[in-house]
Amino acid sequence: MPGGWDNRTFLLGEGMVVRLPSAEAYVPQVDKEHRCLPILAPHLPLAIPAPLAKGAPGQGYPFPWSVYRWLDGEDAGVGRIDDLTAFATALAEFLTALQRIDATGGPPPGRHSFFRGGPLATYDVETRRAIEALGDHIDGDAVTAAWNAALAATCPGPPVWFHGDVAAGNLLVREGRLSAVIDFGCCGVGDPSCDLTIAWTLLSGESRDAFRAGLAVDSATWARARGWTLWKALIVQAGLVDTNAVEGGRANLIIDEVLADHAHSA
Repeated sequence: MPGGWDNRTFLLGEGMVVRLPSAEAYVPQVDKEHRCLPILAPHLPLAIPAPLAKGAPGQGYPFPWSVYRWLDGEDAGVGRIDDLTAFATALAEFLTALQRIDATGGPPPGRHSFFRGGPLATYDVETRRAIEALGDHIDGDAVTAAWNAALAATCPGPPVWFHGDVAAGNLLVREGRLSAVIDFGCCGVGDPSCDLTIAWTLLSGESRDAFRAGLAVDSATWARARGWTLWKALIVQAGLVDTNAVEGGRANLIIDEVLADHAHSA
């Protein structure tokens, strides 16, 4: 069960893994996962982390930490997935099941989720600064139009469970198929559009269409999802444009995919 940059993950003996928050901002996620994951797990069609114990600060480490049951698998990547369309359909089924779980008492968006599940406007200033900073590296007018459309797309539905970080590194594959979803640190109850960014960061063409169809996503939710994708890609590219050509270029490709999708929807 690989770990993200928000936590350091270490394999223990007897099929266990320890995850340690890398900064104070991630500390609220420890108690949240221990509280929420056992509630969610019985209703989901794929494996998710099972918390086993919590550790206390000590020996020079300042934060609480967690022990989970190990989940076997590799990070999702196109080269590890046998059928990307089947993968997209399975992921859509998982997210649909997640959204159908009773949301009563679930944590609303906030700092614990880095405001995933909340309004896109939270990141409006940051996004516009990135657009300005990137200058001629992007089509600023097209990006601004897509961002404004995302901001204008309202969320009329009731709040539902969201994962908050549906990225390739948090999706595990075994024998070419989606087998588990990990890292619920950003989960909560709110707008699920933040969970759809995988449509442009990993999926494309037929697999993207299958993902959207499997979720029965309306146009407003899809537009907000484009907004979440733009925000992340823009701030990544703005931070790496002069230092990491590979990652900056990947962010640029994601932006181009989002813009093409936005233009097609107009």
